Amino acid sequence: MAGKKVLIIYAHQEPKSFNGSLLKIAVEELTKQGCSVTVSDLYAMHFEPRATRNDIVGPLHNSKAFNYGVETWEAYKRGGLSKDVVEEQKKVQEADLLIFQFPLFWFSMPAILKGWMDRVLVQGFAYDLSKAYDGGLLQGKLSLFSFTTGGPQEIYSKEGISGDIRCILWPMQHGIMHFCGVKVLEPHISYAPERVSEEKRKEMLTAWSQRLKSLWKEEPIDCSPAWYFK
Repeated sequence: MAGKKVLIIYAHQEPKSFNGSLLKIAVEELTKQGCSVTVSDLYAMHFEPRATRNDIVGPLHNSKAFNYGVETWEAYKRGGLSKDVVEEQKKVQEADLLIFQFPLFWFSMPAILKGWMDRVLVQGFAYDLSKAYDGGLLQGKLSLFSFTTGGPQEIYSKEGISGDIRCILWPMQHGIMHFCGVKVLEPHISYAPERVSEEKRKEMLTAWSQRLKSLWKEEPIDCSPAWYFK
């Protein structure tokens, strides 16, 4: 949709990967729609995933016992977070839609992306203890998790060995995005692209492109435990 701002947080090492193709399609299609698209390519940026004392500029609130949550909260209030964190927070603040593009690692997101979540979505910026979930500080934004899996779709079901994929999405979509007040669109899952035919991979890419054409008409999922565990 023309005028909308999109931030794609991309976590894959190889531009020529299937994830890289999904990223390219998203940038091209959303730009074609008139959206302003920004990409945080975490590996290319050499993004620091570790949450450390280096994220705070200047003196600590409590120099005797380091507490990352408290220190980043206090630093955010006084404008004392590190430059790279502030830059990512500005991108998030300006975005109408956040797209997370990544391969599923050990039933979760890659460490570099989890580090982005840990360092960027700090208290005071993304949430407060009294302002979470529907009251989160990032209200008015949409999010979409687009990711690839190593295994086929049938193993990520209630009857499958890996269990229902929605259970895997619970900590990412509900525990992070919804906690921060961000509404969540239906995830886009590309199952086992490395284990299917070239024709099937092309079909997956086409499906992503087609979905993006009508993305702004979609309604968010019901952000409740029932969506994940029913």
